[in-house]
Amino acid sequence: MSNQTEQFLEDPGGRILGFRASPLNLRRLQNFRANGRGYWSLWIFLFVFIFTLFAEFVANDRPVLIQYEGQFYSPVFKTYPETTFGGEFDLEADYRDPYIVELIEDKGWIVWPLIPYSYDTIDYELDVPAPSPPSKRHWLGTDDQARDVLARVVYGFRISILFGLVLTLLSSVVGIAAGAVQGYFGGLTDLFMQRFIEIWEGLPVLYLLIIMAAVIQPGFFSLLTLMLLFSWTGLVAVVRAEFLRARNFEYIRAARALGVSDTTIMVRHILPNAMVATLTFMPFILSGSVTTLTGLDFLGFGLPVGSPSLGELLNQGKNNLQAPWLGITGFLVIGFMLSLLVFIGEAVRDAFDPRKLFK
Repeated sequence: MSNQTEQFLEDPGGRILGFRASPLNLRRLQNFRANGRGYWSLWIFLFVFIFTLFAEFVANDRPVLIQYEGQFYSPVFKTYPETTFGGEFDLEADYRDPYIVELIEDKGWIVWPLIPYSYDTIDYELDVPAPSPPSKRHWLGTDDQARDVLARVVYGFRISILFGLVLTLLSSVVGIAAGAVQGYFGGLTDLFMQRFIEIWEGLPVLYLLIIMAAVIQPGFFSLLTLMLLFSWTGLVAVVRAEFLRARNFEYIRAARALGVSDTTIMVRHILPNAMVATLTFMPFILSGSVTTLTGLDFLGFGLPVGSPSLGELLNQGKNNLQAPWLGITGFLVIGFMLSLLVFIGEAVRDAFDPRKLFK
């Protein structure tokens, strides 16, 4: 059986049928599940990620639900004035104010999140100066600005993974497109693009990111754009090699002879084969994106000041050696996250390894 048919099923005309419930894909799934470390890492990662997606319901200084005088209110979704609950001022209700809490509980009840602090909530009632050690009030302590560390970890995990996923998706799209054009057309197109990529990859990426982040107002999308400029080259070589190999296959030459457009051939007949190798790299690209964001935040050139950042938590640990819970928490969370992504990547690599498909 050829490599082409090992990777994808084809009909008699050579058209790729893609991923379906075929024996090949079932075997890939079995290989993935056989890697127990990667299989369970995927489930743990999904559970933690989905849990943090609802961070506003887990860690917030606003109640999840309020029942007052027979009516229900959800401060998580909507802002209510103090007068709604019998207060005196037509301003946003401060639900941490004992006076407001007493007014509500006199005629109803309050459902608080598991962690009654948001990532930017400052606790002015600490018994000791900030950063305060772990306690019943703050399970992982507070940082040097009296903000709850556990709440910042929940929000920071979410923003790190979302940033990494978006960056991985966009950089993969650009890198796959560039590699496909290089490999399919070859010749001068491949030559000039390859020389450009070699020069582009030789640039000091971290220094350029620091310089550009210092000039441009940092933000989620501006930082994403800056990092995208230098992260798209990771998959070019893999996709280019696959297109160079496949462009002279007989069914590709037959499609050209029948007048099928280059775009159709690239997208429908060659790209699915290239995606097999691409998918094995994507978990590692994701972990690299998260690491880069953490490094920039640690240096102070990442997300805006005050954002829930794991890198900023590590920086606080460095600046507050008398509060070891800051550095230890940041290290454990980042290590846990990257370990899960690496284990998932190893399982995906085993699933698509042709040497393990037909034993």
